[in-house]
Amino acid sequence: MAKIAVIHGPNLHLTGKREPGIYGTATLEDINNRTAAAAAEASSQVKAFQSNSEGGIIDALTQLADWADGIIINAGAYTHTSYAIRDAIAGIGLPTVEVHLSNISARESFRHTSTLAPVCIGQIAGFGPFSYILGLQALLHHIKADPRSSQ
Repeated sequence: MAKIAVIHGPNLHLTGKREPGIYGTATLEDINNRTAAAAAEASSQVKAFQSNSEGGIIDALTQLADWADGIIINAGAYTHTSYAIRDAIAGIGLPTVEVHLSNISARESFRHTSTLAPVCIGQIAGFGPFSYILGLQALLHHIKADPRSSQ
């Protein structure tokens, strides 16, 4: 059974209320429930965590690394600015998939560059809450194809 940590960054607790034209109407609880159900169908387990602070995300990454086989992260705006989160992902050495609800490449220019992408195995963006399911599927496929990646 693969164990996957799902990390949500700043303002994602407002999902469903915040700019629904961009982020949709599903709440963070909806996203977590859908991701957990998809994981259960794949005989896997998820633990979800949300923080509005950079340090909280880094603490969660390092603490969950002892439990998880892989990470799904939506670091929100920290995607574009946080070298500290990037270094934490690199430091824990677990396969990580970066996900986004919106298509960050089709938005403001400051969102086009991810500081996290170089240390992630892939990035999925623009599919709303389904981005998390796609990220989960990709991560589980990667772990199954290369079990050493989760050690």
